[in-house]
Amino acid sequence: MSSSVIEKVNGHTVAAEPRFDPVALAEADAIRTRADAEADALRVEAEGKAKASEIKAVEEARKQKIANDKAEARAAEEQAARDARIAESNRKRREAERAEKDAEKQTAADEQTAAEAAKVVDKADKKWRGWAIGFYTLCAAVALPVQISAFWNPDKPWMAGAPVLLEVAALVVAFGTAAAVANKRPHWHFRLITWVLASIAASVNLWHGSQEFDAATAIATALASIFGPGVWDLHEHGRIRKRDGALSRRERRALKKAAEAEAAEKAAAEKHEAERQAYREKAARDAAETLDALRAEEFPEVYRHAKRLAADLGERTITESIWKRAKLDVDGALPGESAEILRMRNVAERRVAAARENTSVSTLSKTTNAQRANQMPRTQRGPARKPPVRRRGDTPKYVAAARKQAAITARITAAEEQK
Repeated sequence: MSSSVIEKVNGHTVAAEPRFDPVALAEADAIRTRADAEADALRVEAEGKAKASEIKAVEEARKQKIANDKAEARAAEEQAARDARIAESNRKRREAERAEKDAEKQTAADEQTAAEAAKVVDKADKKWRGWAIGFYTLCAAVALPVQISAFWNPDKPWMAGAPVLLEVAALVVAFGTAAAVANKRPHWHFRLITWVLASIAASVNLWHGSQEFDAATAIATALASIFGPGVWDLHEHGRIRKRDGALSRRERRALKKAAEAEAAEKAAAEKHEAERQAYREKAARDAAETLDALRAEEFPEVYRHAKRLAADLGERTITESIWKRAKLDVDGALPGESAEILRMRNVAERRVAAARENTSVSTLSKTTNAQRANQMPRTQRGPARKPPVRRRGDTPKYVAAARKQAAITARITAAEEQK
């Protein structure tokens, strides 16, 4: 800063040379320096903000890229899992279709086999029926001559038709048996009539053959009268058993063996289960006796009280409910807890807290001991508070049990602080 001084020289007013003020110059320099510093600070702050914004933008871009990569990877995993599920579903569907086709093929093969077997059985039945009818006819042809001879009378020639009528009647009734079997109707009376007629024809052959002819002729013709209806009755008997689903002797033996094996296996399983149950009961009794002895040894007072409670409640053993009640009555705590356990737990908790706070147990106990806390209400209000003064009758007296427990706790705490 400079200032101009007006001077008068020889009556003339002359402007003097300007002079500089050092204080003003210093202030100006200080102002310029402060302005430059503020400008530099603003520039640095702006550059820092820009750099921070750039770093933040880069970090956000990196985070966004990571998030996009994670989302893309998650989408790829989900797509892969979806493709895997679709592939598994398609595989199962193809397997089901293939299994269904195989089942259809197997069913068709079984039906074809069953049809072929039915054809074979039907063919055998028809052949057996044909041979039975043929044998019946042959036996009738053998037996009829002797019967006709027995009924022949020159004066009554029509009597020769009686044996034919007898054999035809037996044959008709035999066909009635077949019809009854086919229609699932009672058949016993048809079979009975057939055997009655066959027996009559056999008796005639045996009587007349033994008188007019020899014994061989009589026996042969009598057997022929029996064999024909008998073979036919065997044919019908097989049909009846097939219709009713009767089992053969071999099948009955197989079923009997299977039933015996199942019964033996069931008896063995029941015996094994009974042995296991007996072992479990014995183990339970041993465990109960062991527990009873251990309780009697470790908690004699509680055990004696529990036995009295069990006897009073009508129980033969000390149940868990009785033991719980006895424990509450004697120790004042549930099973697994007692005054000693609670004190030990409190000491352990204080040690853990001291280890976390890096202090000693005695120092910690001074701040956390509930027995030393202020029990007097503050009567003064406002910012300046004075400690309360205890006066007689301010707090109710402790009961005897509480005073005893407080004394025990104080002794334990004092012993711990001395360690």
